[in-house]
Amino acid sequence: MHLVPTGADVLDLACGTGRHTALFSASGFKVIAVDRDVSQLGSLSERKDVEAHQVDLEGEASWPFPNRTFGAIIVTNYLHRPLFAHLICGLKPGGVLIYETFAVGNEQFGKPSNPDFLLEPGELMDVVAGKLAVVAYEHGVIHDPRSAVVQRICAINRLEPAVLQPH
Repeated sequence: MHLVPTGADVLDLACGTGRHTALFSASGFKVIAVDRDVSQLGSLSERKDVEAHQVDLEGEASWPFPNRTFGAIIVTNYLHRPLFAHLICGLKPGGVLIYETFAVGNEQFGKPSNPDFLLEPGELMDVVAGKLAVVAYEHGVIHDPRSAVVQRICAINRLEPAVLQPH
């Protein structure tokens, strides 16, 4: 969290019950919480520093913020590859991408097991290569809160906005 610029708007994409929304909101950030069912946020959606958007991120108009950038974008336990370019272009200069989701090998522990929902080895590194500066990267087995194979990355946008355009 210390890498997120002070006063930044934080996008919590596929926020679910709002675990990260609550954390960033409690730390003084304005949070834009997006999910296909924002009712899961409960009273979090009533906070003045939380802007809830109910969006089907896999629908035809999948990126709900074409003219907006964020100081941080958080994605956990969600994978829809067509959004990768939007995530990178949606970062302000100095903005931070924090992404963690399941990876190939997770099949041994249960769901997700469909390859469409599992990152390939090094996939997040490939996504940000030449676009963001990697601060941390991991790929491996975790056992808390349950056993899973995950890949996670924290990367900072060090490039000028004109360089980052979705294809």
